[in-house]
Amino acid sequence: MGNVTRTQRQGSEGQQYALTSDEDDADFWGFAHEAEGLFTPLPEDEGVRRVHLVGCHPQGGLLKSASHIGSRRASAGNAWLDLIDADGVTMGSYFVGEVTVVDTRPSARGAGFVDLTVTLWCDNALAGADAVWDLIRKGRLSRAGLWHELGPEDRRAWLSVALWSREYQRRGKPDRPSGQEFTLDGRHIVDRDSFYCALGEAINGPGGYFGWNLDAVIDYLRGGWGAATPFTLLWDYSAEARTQLTERLSTADGDVTLLDVILEIFDEGDVSVVLR
Repeated sequence: MGNVTRTQRQGSEGQQYALTSDEDDADFWGFAHEAEGLFTPLPEDEGVRRVHLVGCHPQGGLLKSASHIGSRRASAGNAWLDLIDADGVTMGSYFVGEVTVVDTRPSARGAGFVDLTVTLWCDNALAGADAVWDLIRKGRLSRAGLWHELGPEDRRAWLSVALWSREYQRRGKPDRPSGQEFTLDGRHIVDRDSFYCALGEAINGPGGYFGWNLDAVIDYLRGGWGAATPFTLLWDYSAEARTQLTERLSTADGDVTLLDVILEIFDEGDVSVVLR
C-alpha cells in the first residue's frame, strides 16, 4: 500500500486519483479527476480493467507512453494508483500492473488536460468500492450502520475499502488501551462478511476495519489494529447472530459452527465475550 504523503503534490481542484511508478516514487505519472472503469472488471478477465483517466495531466513514464500508442513503448509498467482527498492526501492505494495507454484525446476539463484510456491489471478494486471511497472523500462515513442494507458483494467491497483506507482513517492513533469495552451489534450479522463489518465498526468506528477473514482477526488481536487486549466485547442481539452463523467448519475438535470458532478465537485472543 502507498504511503499517506506521496500524493501531497500540487494538483488542481477536483482531482481524485494519482499514479506513481511502482519502481521509483520520484517517477510521478500525474493526477486525474476520474478513473472511470477502475471498479469495473472486464467480463473476459476479472483482473483486467479498461480505465478512462478523465482530466489527466500525464507526467513521467505515463507521458512517455502516451506518445507511443500502438507500440510496445505504450506500456508504462506497474504503478500505485492513489485515491486522494480534497487536500491531496492519499486515502488508500491500489497496485495496478501493466498500465498501457491505448487512446488519448483532449479533455472537456480544459486546456492542459487530456483524457487517457489505459488498460491495466488490478484485482483489489472491487465493484461497488468506488461508492464507499466517495463516502470517505466527502466526509460522509460518519455514522454507524451505513453497511446494513448492502448485499453480499457490496459488503465485500465495503470491507475492502475499510482495509485499504485503514491507515488514513486511523491517522496514526494508537490502540485503545487494554481493559476497554466494545459493543457489537448482532442484529445485522447474517454471514461472515457482515460479522467482519460489524466487528470493525464496533472496535474502530464507522467504516472501521478489524479483519475480513478469521486469520486476520487472530493476527489483529495481537495489537496494532485499534484495540489492545485484554478487552471485553459486549455482543448485543447474540441470539440473532447465532441463528445465522451456522456454517460448519472442520477443526481439530471436529465439525463446529462458525460462531463457535469465532468465540474460541476471542477466548484464545484474551477477549471476554458477553453474549446479550
